[in-house]
Amino acid sequence: MLKWAIIFGVISLIAAVFGFTGIAAGAAGIAKVLFVLFLIAFIVVLAMALMGAKAISK
Repeated sequence: MLKWAIIFGVISLIAAVFGFTGIAAGAAGIAKVLFVLFLIAFIVVLAMALMGAKAISK
């Protein structure tokens, strides 16, 4: 998911350089949404891993 966020971020930058503001804004919006979803998924998985490590150590 982070990979796709970076790809859309690069597409947004390239489109902005060439003056395609509509495409740049759309790609930037998609990149933001994907990045937020990645962060949420990362935090959930990290919390589950920490809880699992505590359960195993007991």
